[in-house]
Amino acid sequence: MAFTSNSGRTQTSLADINITPLVDVVLVLLIIFMITAPVLQSGIDVAVPKTKSVKEITEQRQVLTIDRDQRVFLGDQPINVNELAQRLRVTRGDPSKKIIYLRADERVPFGAFASVMDAVKQAGITNISIVTQPIENGAAK
Repeated sequence: MAFTSNSGRTQTSLADINITPLVDVVLVLLIIFMITAPVLQSGIDVAVPKTKSVKEITEQRQVLTIDRDQRVFLGDQPINVNELAQRLRVTRGDPSKKIIYLRADERVPFGAFASVMDAVKQAGITNISIVTQPIENGAAK
């Protein structure tokens, strides 16, 4: 684009975009996301029991977790065991056809495990899969 100045000379405008600041900002944002992404995916720390027969989980299902302090989580949200049956009934679909995965720390007492199982059955869900971890070849005897 050309224009004429007051002195009568023809001048052109500077039409180039300086992308150096843009690249700097994008790189800084990339570094920030690379650092914060693993922190956001921390999840709930549970040492599930080891078994010989382990089926690979291929479908996305609702996960119920009991950690070593006997706290219960539905997904990643903490939930009171007394409210668990009511919360599971609220979800859509036929409860008898619903599948739920139960992850429990291996140090959780059986009484706590049984109370969670009872709450799930009160919601009408009978298909419960217990999540375990495979035994390594050298660790089992």
